[in-house]
Amino acid sequence: MNDKMNFSNFNWTREPKSFLITADKIEIITKPHTDLWQRTYYHFRNDNAPVFQIETEEKYFSFTVKTEFESKTRFDQCGIVMYLDSENWLKGSIEYENETFQHLGSVVTNNGYSDWATTEIPANVKSMWYRFSRRQDDYCIECSNDGIIFKQMRICHMWKGGEKIQFGIYACSPENSSFKATFTNMEITECKWLAHDGQKPDEN
Repeated sequence: MNDKMNFSNFNWTREPKSFLITADKIEIITKPHTDLWQRTYYHFRNDNAPVFQIETEEKYFSFTVKTEFESKTRFDQCGIVMYLDSENWLKGSIEYENETFQHLGSVVTNNGYSDWATTEIPANVKSMWYRFSRRQDDYCIECSNDGIIFKQMRICHMWKGGEKIQFGIYACSPENSSFKATFTNMEITECKWLAHDGQKPDEN
């Protein structure tokens, strides 16, 4: 399996301020005060970010995309997403913080509670590749500076991610901001996240 994206098979869960879709590129202009977050620490619930996804029942695959972004305001972000419903989703992205640094990270939300894992990177990084991989109801998010060498960001289990899912891209601006995010080099391939070959599971 190695398929170029057919964007006619994608659907919006909330449209952005504006967008452009061509055969090999998607541009999104974000709306201010849009985000995805559920409860943890901040206690608020934000569920209004634009999401552009395709549906699948395939249990083993990888989805790769290159992002380029003109983020400039705190929390501006764009990246990959698997949005099942308001309380069950995951995302991987760079969130702008200030002129010095930004957060490269991922959020996993199961049953209405989000967690956020991050590492700081320089604020002048304006492009990143992501790879989202599925092995049944377990998932892996990776990132890459060049689209060749990918590094693991997160492995997680999604409690409602065992059957049909939706996955794709998103961009949002939680504060009073708007920026352009560009998505290219999208493809679905065989699963690049290989089966674990280390310690065997405990026997019951």
